[in-house]
Amino acid sequence: MRPRDVAELIALAALWGGSFLFMRIAVPAFGPVAIAALRVAGASLLLVPLLAARGDLGLLRRHWRPIAVLGVTNSALPFFGFAYAAQTTDSGVLAIFNSAAPLFAAVVAWLWLGDRMTPARLAGLAIGFAGIVWIVVYKAGLHAGGTPLAVLACLLATVCYGVSPSVTKRHLSGVAPLAVAAGSQLVGAALLALPALLAWPATPPTLSDWLVVAALAFFCTGLALLMYFRLIANAGPANAISVTYLIPIFAIAWGSLFLGEAITWPLLAGCVVVFLGTALATGILRPRIP
Repeated sequence: MRPRDVAELIALAALWGGSFLFMRIAVPAFGPVAIAALRVAGASLLLVPLLAARGDLGLLRRHWRPIAVLGVTNSALPFFGFAYAAQTTDSGVLAIFNSAAPLFAAVVAWLWLGDRMTPARLAGLAIGFAGIVWIVVYKAGLHAGGTPLAVLACLLATVCYGVSPSVTKRHLSGVAPLAVAAGSQLVGAALLALPALLAWPATPPTLSDWLVVAALAFFCTGLALLMYFRLIANAGPANAISVTYLIPIFAIAWGSLFLGEAITWPLLAGCVVVFLGTALATGILRPRIP
């Protein structure tokens, strides 16, 4: 990866790490369905006018089928899954579950796209996944909160995220990332509109709740998706999905700063292992094998 791609990967991890914090804060007021719907709707309000200003709205019509698939696998289902789990699960733990996405993405890219898996990349994926397992066992045990349904929702969201990069590479290579991002959010908004109306909270959310949702939609979703799809185009799907290895580091930090979630040495050690796996999987570290 180029240094510019690495910097964008870190910035994207910081934004997406913040998304779990914002979900934790806002989900009591809105509920998971409304949170997911507002997230995609708000992102659409940011992305679609930008796409129209570039004169590229026609791309949505020409590539609507794969974009619609991404609307399900990269927006509607994972956003709902993590918002549902956010009702009972810490923000850092949500991000840790999310970090399994590179494993699924690598397997899908290997089976479907024939991506080459070098020994170093395989080792990186194994090390990163071991770090994730360690953190989950330590932090996400039954004593740490959460329910089986929350875990299942997180896993469903993670699998969806793992499929999405290969869909993008196979069917949307060369398509403007802005069109892919805007279209997928529009599809997600359309799918979630009616369920959100049916599940709308009886008690009106406060202004601060709305501001949190706005940050979640515009910064952690709209802007972040632009960066994400650009990373797929510039660095490849396996490298782009590796951002999820870094997200827990930021999610745990944000959770500690703003929600008082505990940071312990075993948790930090797990994050270091995850970071090492990310560096190997993305090629930041290239060990010389004699």
